[in-house]
Amino acid sequence: MSFEVLIFLALASGFAGFVDAMAGGGGLIQLPALLIGLPNKELPLILGTNKVPSIFGTTAAARNYFKNIKPDIPLTISMMGPAFIGSITGAAFAATIPKDFFKPFIVFLLITVAIYTWRKPALGMNENLKFTHKKRLLFVALIGLLIGFYDGIFGPGTGTFLVFFLVSGIGYAFLKASATAKLVNIATNAGAILSFQLTGHIWWQLGLLLAFANVAGAVIGSRLAIKGGSPLVRKVFLAVIFLLIARVAWDTFIS
Repeated sequence: MSFEVLIFLALASGFAGFVDAMAGGGGLIQLPALLIGLPNKELPLILGTNKVPSIFGTTAAARNYFKNIKPDIPLTISMMGPAFIGSITGAAFAATIPKDFFKPFIVFLLITVAIYTWRKPALGMNENLKFTHKKRLLFVALIGLLIGFYDGIFGPGTGTFLVFFLVSGIGYAFLKASATAKLVNIATNAGAILSFQLTGHIWWQLGLLLAFANVAGAVIGSRLAIKGGSPLVRKVFLAVIFLLIARVAWDTFIS
């Protein structure tokens, strides 16, 4: 690998960590950069390597968030466990199911999320919890399993989907949802790494080098999110959603 490609990947990973720490969607930047920078590598190796800087950056962001935001520990654990299992399962199928199979559905889902969020400006500005605590635990367990599977098999937008369902389904404010999503994202990344490692599809040297850049971006992004609060996170969330729609729609219908 040339030095120029390594610098390109490091810059992309740093920016991915910054965006992902605020509203998810870091895979929108980091995964395409790896695909461009490593055109001759097989897809499972790229997907596996992508998870290494992601888990380090997500962990750094989560640490920053929870210095300032108190998490609901039972709810977070109830979401992390199924997310970990779902991610292992998804990663196991990553080499066998074509990514084009998911793309039209993802475009539709992203557009729905964008319209719903845009039309409800008060959504996620303040915490307004729904259901009983027991029902919330069941809801997040199911969502964790499904999004974990998606993260293992494909990935881009995982954090964004987690934030959306925590805000719209549970009633969290955007800032707390983003903080909680970081911990759940650690579980999905860990599950995927375990699965990809078992099949030898991780380039650890590159992944660990990119992790430094991703952590730096994640620390800056999480600090900015804490300072700006839910209004800023909502704006970044909508921007990431629109970029995800453009990216996936281009891949699905034009490219």
